[in-house]
Amino acid sequence: MVRRFVALLISTLLAIPALPQDANFSTTVKLVVVDCIVTDKNGRPIETLTQDDFQIFEDGKPQQIRTAELQRLNTKPLPPTSFAARNAPLPPRPKSQPVDTAAALTKYQDRRLIVIFLDFSSMDTPEQIRATQAAEKFISTQLTASDMVSIMMYSSSLQTLVDFTDDRDLLLATLHKVHIGEGAELVGQADEGADSQDQSGQFVADETEFNIFNTDLKLMALEDAARKLAPYPERKALVYFSSGVQKTGVDNQSQLRATVNTAVQSNVAFYPVDARGLTASAPGGDATQAAAVGSNLYSGAGQQTLRENFYNQQETLDTLAADTGGKALLDSNDLTLGLRQVQQDVNSYYVLAYYSTNTAEDGRYRRIQVKLAPRAAVLKAKLSYREGYYASTTFAKMREADKEAQLARALASDNPVTDLPLAVEVDYFRVAKGKYFVPLSVKIPGSALAFKNKGSKAATELDFIGQVEDAKNKAVAAVRDTIPIKIDQTVASEVTRKQIQYDTGFTLAPGKYKLRFVARENGEGKTGTFETGFTVPDLGSGAALRMSSVILSNQREPVKRQIAGANIKKKLLDQNPLIDPATGQKTVPNVTRVFRPGQNLSVYFEVYDPASPAGAANDNSSANPANRFASIAATVGLYQGSKKVFESRPVRVYRLSARGDGVLPVRIETPLTGIAPGQYTCQVNVIDEFGKKFAFPRTSLAVLAQAPAPAPGSAVPGSTPPGS
Repeated sequence: MVRRFVALLISTLLAIPALPQDANFSTTVKLVVVDCIVTDKNGRPIETLTQDDFQIFEDGKPQQIRTAELQRLNTKPLPPTSFAARNAPLPPRPKSQPVDTAAALTKYQDRRLIVIFLDFSSMDTPEQIRATQAAEKFISTQLTASDMVSIMMYSSSLQTLVDFTDDRDLLLATLHKVHIGEGAELVGQADEGADSQDQSGQFVADETEFNIFNTDLKLMALEDAARKLAPYPERKALVYFSSGVQKTGVDNQSQLRATVNTAVQSNVAFYPVDARGLTASAPGGDATQAAAVGSNLYSGAGQQTLRENFYNQQETLDTLAADTGGKALLDSNDLTLGLRQVQQDVNSYYVLAYYSTNTAEDGRYRRIQVKLAPRAAVLKAKLSYREGYYASTTFAKMREADKEAQLARALASDNPVTDLPLAVEVDYFRVAKGKYFVPLSVKIPGSALAFKNKGSKAATELDFIGQVEDAKNKAVAAVRDTIPIKIDQTVASEVTRKQIQYDTGFTLAPGKYKLRFVARENGEGKTGTFETGFTVPDLGSGAALRMSSVILSNQREPVKRQIAGANIKKKLLDQNPLIDPATGQKTVPNVTRVFRPGQNLSVYFEVYDPASPAGAANDNSSANPANRFASIAATVGLYQGSKKVFESRPVRVYRLSARGDGVLPVRIETPLTGIAPGQYTCQVNVIDEFGKKFAFPRTSLAVLAQAPAPAPGSAVPGSTPPGS
């Protein structure tokens, strides 16, 4: 990612409901607020302009400006206050009141709005202490008369500890009452990404969707915070204290872009601060990390992996800052620099507001242009502002052609939608030399579906559209499906407590790809976008043990039931190694990696071109599969930190499959009886005993507490609804 110097000179805009006291406009008209910085040729702010000095155009059409308010902000710090306020009793928190749009336009005139966001879910205890101390120091010694500060915290949920205030005693008392150590147990639980030194571990599922793993949850919390700040038209700076945002492997890039877009639309700039400060990593990692294995310990590959993981965490912080007009503070021990940077960036600017003449709720991008009127052109000023926004949309009012066009736009749009939760898994299996089958599994929570009654049936419909692009951004594969779901009304409520899973697949050559996938439920029109990059490795060369993706599952279903209504070609089904042609059963990938005690953990993968015994006449190229054999031993282990809590009995597989040359399928079935609820690192240990090669692919999984017994006559938990 290219770092861009944007600062807060690039302003943004905000669409908010029409002011209630203006009776000349219908409720469908939106008030659009645009922040604009005007500077002279030397970069100094121009503060003498009036409403008549501006012109605004939306999609080339002139708009009537309703207000142009100058925000003039102070930069001189207040006299320092005593730290004794930290020991004062915390005043009662006022009840949260809805933000009145009309009052919001003038409430914080000439005030700088700063949000201190403490992400305790990503920080260990020492980092939490450093972050709160930095916030206390800033409030005590560096606050100006223009500053209004709000404090938010995220551990397991987003909390607003105090709304915008300039009461330093209240702010310090609030920080003093924060429970240090809260949420620290979540740190590192979803940090087991793919091992870049182990080709067999390229795949790690995205586990963020159903609130079990916390990578995208941090971004969702930031998006929620930006949405809460949207009613305030002024520019807001959110200072995000964290220890980086770790990637889990196949991450949903749509969530990152949705967070950025919400911040832009809400006029919020992110100022991430890495609470770890300036760090130096010990060779091989510190005592909290497992040591590198094999030659990685001596070649430097293990240290390289640690360094790449650290940079990946900071890259997300840098992206949040650059794309919202803020700045990231990384590798500095003075954490107050991030807060002082806000004061430097947020100076004088104009708040312009107009009612859009385009009342269509089509969800399209509206381009904004701000100019100075001819009377002010002599100033030769520079204007900085955000240049567009996305209109709202109402699904129920859309025609069928517009609904189809909406899907196509969602697939191509840079403004992803995350209203419909999605969890997506991308895998790969070799089917021939240079040819791979890439199954795609999509899981949607049943609670997101809106059913309509049709006689004795409850019905809804799901639309899916997806596209795979290669490294040159050329489309190489696509899918478009509409899946109707009809079930008895008596079990509709049961479906809402389960998940719907959609499966399809592509045939691809080795290489790097990008997947963009959109799903929409057609009851209420909720739409979800999923984006990720993935790699199909070349498993026809190299000395390492050649393996497919590792599939974790707790469910097998008849093929006809699993794909009912899906438009999948028979040839594609024949290539899918997850389908047993003898029994017609399909292994259903557990996309969210969530299990319960008492369920079976099923692990499936394939080893390619395993070694045969030395001197054997029947090698892997023999035309008769019955004469081909090897020896692969495999176990499954569960770890919490560096502690092994479970390991399955070893499984040995000898006979190669008749499905293709050099393919040896391996399946491990083990019960999770006795496994305590919690989050684990699942490691599959694979040994080619004749070839003396091994691999240890890893991923994360969660074991939940045992669900209560179902009521008599209810559906069996874990079953897939018909038509899913």
